[in-house]
Amino acid sequence: MYKNQSWPLTLYFDGECPLCAREIRLLGGKASSQRLLFVDISHEAFDPKSVGFSLEEMKSSLHARFDDGTWVKGLDATLWSWRAAELEFFVAPLSWRALRPILNIAYRVFCRWRPYMAWLPHPDGSRRCCDDSCAITKDIPSSKNRIASSRKQT
Repeated sequence: MYKNQSWPLTLYFDGECPLCAREIRLLGGKASSQRLLFVDISHEAFDPKSVGFSLEEMKSSLHARFDDGTWVKGLDATLWSWRAAELEFFVAPLSWRALRPILNIAYRVFCRWRPYMAWLPHPDGSRRCCDDSCAITKDIPSSKNRIASSRKQT
């Protein structure tokens, strides 16, 4: 696991995922932009090639990149994003060596089933659909629209 923090951490998330959007809303309300930035990989302007991955790879597990260019994925991306928001207490078990194998299996199962959870209410659900068309808003309340700029993606 990565030991030297080089803030900010840029968290690449799927804004179309209801569970992911809820987590980002929570983190966005707690973290400062000096420690945590967000990039919605479901946004049409996002180009996964600019960060060296395919969209399928980015959707298969959570990705985050420290300011020094070091990538963390999966459980480590979750752990470090919560640490960036100074909420490590809630995810501390993710750093316990004895639990890591079990948690890694659970995370892989979650990632596999995540696309089938789209039926869950989205945090922006009341604003998503109207006039026979649906759109997900890209605002993260309380985060002052801290979607990372394209300069952070390269």
